[in-house]
Amino acid sequence: MATAPRISFEFFPPKSLEASFRLWDTLGTLAPLGPEFVSVTYGAGGTTRKLTHEAVTTIHANFGVPVAAHLTCVDATRAETLEIADQYAAAGVTQIVALRGDPPKGAATFTPHADGFTSSVELVEALANTGKFDIRVGAYPDPHPEAASMADCVDHLKRKIDAGATSAITQFFFEAETFFRFRDACAKAGITAPIIPGILPIENWSNTRRFATRCGAYIPGWLDHAFDAATRDDREELLSTALCTELCSELQDGGVEHLHFYTLNKPDLTRDVCAALGVAPKVALAEVA
Repeated sequence: MATAPRISFEFFPPKSLEASFRLWDTLGTLAPLGPEFVSVTYGAGGTTRKLTHEAVTTIHANFGVPVAAHLTCVDATRAETLEIADQYAAAGVTQIVALRGDPPKGAATFTPHADGFTSSVELVEALANTGKFDIRVGAYPDPHPEAASMADCVDHLKRKIDAGATSAITQFFFEAETFFRFRDACAKAGITAPIIPGILPIENWSNTRRFATRCGAYIPGWLDHAFDAATRDDREELLSTALCTELCSELQDGGVEHLHFYTLNKPDLTRDVCAALGVAPKVALAEVA
């Protein structure tokens, strides 16, 4: 039997009291599995900046797991962005997921702040120069919607690694071969930093399909047929668990040792997939103060 993978989880910051309880319940379910780290996202246009900071510092102080804060270039000056980073460092949070960020709602493209970072490469370089952080970045096994080609995505990732990033987490994908092709292209380009595949358990196929279309992820035709049949038979959750487990197993067979799960603050599918992969609870969870 294959060795259980190392794991990590992504959450988004809660925007209501009910959402807060859902996040803490999700952490209560998944933190005992012993993730190497958990990350907290940043809303489009920096809309959840304060909420992200509150969630990150609460998790760091109360849940006994390393936490990585997403940080973007959107709608902030360089000084403001680095001040946020300094606040994380002061709170003991030393992992950053550095991203350019999505455009604000209603904007078609990213426009840098007049006094802000113009790209994720600039942000990574500035964070690396502080000497305070372990910096992770995003990667795209399917071409980013704004990229001219896959070669451009590989080149951009190399520039981020060269600027000081220590690892990358990919956008989600649906077939293991997509990741392997990207990993091979990165290796050929001289990228030696770890590239962690991002895994999205499919909670709702219609929503996932729309999201995949927006972010440029390739959607295999067989998935539509599979979920059409599963919906008729009321087997969507069973199919989602089986497909995600199979994808993770294929990645492990191809040499992947670390999987990063996009949880959507819903723990059950992620927990079930981890169990199927042999990831058992390791630690007792401390109570939230």
